[in-house]
Amino acid sequence: MPFFGNTFSPKKTPPRKSASLSNLHSLDRSAREVELGLEYGSPTMNLAGQSLKFENGQWIAETGVSGVVDRREVQRLRRRNQQLEEENNLLRLKVDILLDMLSESTAESHLMEKELDELRISRKRK
Repeated sequence: MPFFGNTFSPKKTPPRKSASLSNLHSLDRSAREVELGLEYGSPTMNLAGQSLKFENGQWIAETGVSGVVDRREVQRLRRRNQQLEEENNLLRLKVDILLDMLSESTAESHLMEKELDELRISRKRK
């Protein structure tokens, strides 16, 4: 039995008061539903002074006149992109053909060098 009390049992701390930093608990039910409800609407953003809205998996310009101009520009860019992809495929095909031709000519030159070496060796033996 200890003389001065149990030194290894600290005093219990009082429970903390929960301090909420949010002011949403002070709102009534209808205001809370508006703030925290599931009706988000479609996402919108503003880029370079033009408002865009996300609908059906695509960003659509909300402005009328510039939206038509932008659609034309998008169509023009898509056509240009298609042309560049076709040109890129053609160039890849040409590179493949050139590599095949290079490997064929390299193989032929190695065969010719081997034949020349064999002829030189056979002449030296005679």
